[in-house]
Amino acid sequence: MRKFIFNTSLISAVFSGWSTVQATRKGPRDWRLVLLWLSWGISVALAVGSVIDQSKRPEIGR
Repeated sequence: MRKFIFNTSLISAVFSGWSTVQATRKGPRDWRLVLLWLSWGISVALAVGSVIDQSKRPEIGR
């Protein structure tokens, strides 16, 4: 669990999610909002995938 919490790519995805929520609340509702949520979802999926991939790799020099 700690590997997910302290991963910088996942922290970045959480902060961009906050920006996405704020844009949804305050901005216009058009096709760009859908693309914003889609890009946020893809970035979260990539961040989680990279954490899982790093945890499966053997550590070199340990």
